[in-house]
Amino acid sequence: MKISHIEHLGIAVNSIEEALPYYENVLGLKCYNIETVEDQKVKTAFLKVGDTKIELLEPTCPESTIAKFIEKKGVGVHHVAFAIEDGVANALAEAEEKGIRLIDKAPRKGAENLNIAFLHPKSTLGVLTELCEK
Repeated sequence: MKISHIEHLGIAVNSIEEALPYYENVLGLKCYNIETVEDQKVKTAFLKVGDTKIELLEPTCPESTIAKFIEKKGVGVHHVAFAIEDGVANALAEAEEKGIRLIDKAPRKGAENLNIAFLHPKSTLGVLTELCEK
């Protein structure tokens, strides 16, 4: 797989509204997009840091994977997302060939209209890894 850069860091928060003042007023970043991804039961907010983004993830219901993450581990870094140049489907096939456990067998739509897929943290040294392409 060909990775061009870190696309974003996903950070689980209880409330985007409560988290934004830290990122905007303390760190001086600017939120440029807030959207809800219904099928993932999550509300997202994006902030830019150079060419990389921070994605704040707020659960929209108790059954959300983000709600379960916060319940188990608390708020904080949820995942690292890499921009893939040669296609997420190809990257998934390559990762699976190398023995990596996949959460997603095929790409799906994510926030900002990206094609995304996740690799399971049990086979990625404990780091939930997202693969992204435009």
